[in-house]
Amino acid sequence: MTIQFERRADRPDSAGRCVIHLRAYFDGLRLRMATAERCLASEWNESKGRFRKSFPGYQEANDSLEALAERMAKAYRELRTEGMAATPTLLKAALQPKVAVTDLPPAPLLVDLFGEYIEVLRARGFRFHTLKGYKTAHNTLIGFAQARPKRLTVADYDAAMHDELLGHLRDVRGAAQNTVASLVKQLKPFLAWAQENRGQTLAVNPAKLRVEWEDMDKVWLSAAELTQLETALLPSNLVKVRDAFLFCCYTGLRYSDLTSLHAGNVKEWNGERVLKLTQTKTRTGVSIYLSAPAAAILDKYAGTRERLLPSTANQVMNRYLKQICRLAGVEELVEVVETVAGRIMKRPVSKWELVTMHTARHTFATQSLLRGMPVEVLQKVLGHSKIQTTMIYAKVVEDLQHQTMRRIWDGAPAMTAGTTAKEAVCMVEPAA
Repeated sequence: MTIQFERRADRPDSAGRCVIHLRAYFDGLRLRMATAERCLASEWNESKGRFRKSFPGYQEANDSLEALAERMAKAYRELRTEGMAATPTLLKAALQPKVAVTDLPPAPLLVDLFGEYIEVLRARGFRFHTLKGYKTAHNTLIGFAQARPKRLTVADYDAAMHDELLGHLRDVRGAAQNTVASLVKQLKPFLAWAQENRGQTLAVNPAKLRVEWEDMDKVWLSAAELTQLETALLPSNLVKVRDAFLFCCYTGLRYSDLTSLHAGNVKEWNGERVLKLTQTKTRTGVSIYLSAPAAAILDKYAGTRERLLPSTANQVMNRYLKQICRLAGVEELVEVVETVAGRIMKRPVSKWELVTMHTARHTFATQSLLRGMPVEVLQKVLGHSKIQTTMIYAKVVEDLQHQTMRRIWDGAPAMTAGTTAKEAVCMVEPAA
């Protein structure tokens, strides 16, 4: 048996200290377990696998590592002597102190540890929307735990319990596949954290929990539908929502960025105006040319409020948008594909029922590609860190596919006949 100690550098605490792990190699197997020690990189000697003198109480800490290695080797020898095959599970169990069951404190509940984990993420600087997703997962786990007759701890969460949770999500809560996948995605790092940072024994390997995402068709508006929205006669209470939505169609802004626009985001460029802002979701800086329709909406509300454009709660705007699109005649039938009780269900839905504020961003992306904007330029405007994300829009632009085939086979122009300069609303700031 070979025993080594290493400092894991991938999950530092708030002070930058990382856990010291024991690694044991025996009979073609490998065991890795966390010790109770933590230190900074400057306090650890990698080549020797021991603490440096700069670590407070380094001698006692190194003696503790030596004692742990001796206990591991002794447990391995005893198992071999008894004719038992040594396994990582048996060796870990042998190292546990023999404590009477009555002396053990009750194991913390899984939902309580998950709440603690969220606070840890907050302390580490995770962003608001990420924390919001974890809070949603936390509430879901609370509902699942309350529906069970017994208390649920991390040690209880085995493969069977995982399957029970997935069934609860689908059968009781009626969750869609991507909602289920999102919770599993958040559960995996939590379980790893509970094991490595809170010393919890796991009954399942987090890395083996599968996350299966379902591709969802993106909803976007055509140039003709944008014109319908521009010219629709609407009640006065819907006009501001329509204008805000159209502005996002012309610029590709997310709702979160629309609501925080201020005068400092508008800059002069070559006699025109551009938007320069840092995106709320990704903290990525973007620069967007204000086309004539976008500038006209901006001017319409100039000086009327602290923020550049009117907005209200996202849910309220989404509800109003469905009314607006219905009044504007955005009634093309689209196919909605859902997985219900394991079966693929398809049904036709009028497009106005599916429109949300985020539809504006999809519309900007697809219309930009249709008008010939290079994918690399669109990537910069949308603020995507990876071009693969932008390429998702290229895959859904069927019009572009048809136009390209028509140009190649029939010699027709790439842009749809009758397209005017006014319709080319999705423009970007040219390179200087």
